[in-house]
Amino acid sequence: MKALTALVRRNTKVFFKDKGMFFTSLVTPMILLVLYATFLADLYRDSFASSLPQGVPISDTLIDGMVGGQLVSSLLSVCCVTVAFCSNMLSVTDKVTGVRADLTVTPVRREILAFSYYLSTLASTLLIAFATFFVGILYLLAIGFYLSVADILLIALDILLLVMFGTALSSIIHFFLSTQGQISAVGTIISAGYGFICGAYMPISQFASGVQTAVAFLPGTYATSLFRNHCLRGVFAEMKELGIPSTAIESMRDAVDCNVYFFGERVEEWTCFLILGGGVLLLMAVYLCMNFFGRRRK
Repeated sequence: MKALTALVRRNTKVFFKDKGMFFTSLVTPMILLVLYATFLADLYRDSFASSLPQGVPISDTLIDGMVGGQLVSSLLSVCCVTVAFCSNMLSVTDKVTGVRADLTVTPVRREILAFSYYLSTLASTLLIAFATFFVGILYLLAIGFYLSVADILLIALDILLLVMFGTALSSIIHFFLSTQGQISAVGTIISAGYGFICGAYMPISQFASGVQTAVAFLPGTYATSLFRNHCLRGVFAEMKELGIPSTAIESMRDAVDCNVYFFGERVEEWTCFLILGGGVLLLMAVYLCMNFFGRRRK
């Protein structure tokens, strides 16, 4: 335990001392928020306004609150995974510089060393993700705030689970990397592609049926749905109070991926939690087994 604590402390300190890794991890979510608010906000606003029933008075604040909720949920869905890949660069950098080779000749077991990278990446990514969530709350306060205390706590739980998933996924992929060029290539692919796969850039409901079926097997899909539900729950409750028909609200929930479907069957919210949690446990087990059996082979 002492060795694990010392390694986690060392990895975390190195991450925050490396201005390049830290600045990249911190600035990326802020850039995404600006891009979302600049280029997607008007598109979402027009889409919501056109889908609302005629004759029902809807304030601009409510529409802005719905747009903001979707933007913040998209931002969190992406950054909890992409930032984990940035924060986990240290595990590969230590290979490049020879630090990891020095650590492996000590009595510290390889599984403990691998777990220390996981925990330090988890801590760094959680710090940045919650800072991003705080900025998102300020953004919603400025345009339209409909989050309850329960919603905020549930979003915090979503962040924890998705960061654990993203950290485990990045740990597995980084296990096979050994050069700076490979780090840059993987980081670029993840940053560009993950947002589309998880439905953050474009709702999954707008994908082709084959693509919808494929992404239904990915835990990140259900994480996005959880963020959507918890960021927009207050908005839909307010719409219900205004007398908007339940069928219209349900159509909007389908359109923004609050409702996700697996082969035509709606996936309940508690099932989304189970799928995401199961994905975390599976990836962590794979990562630890890779390090354990890799050590035995060597």
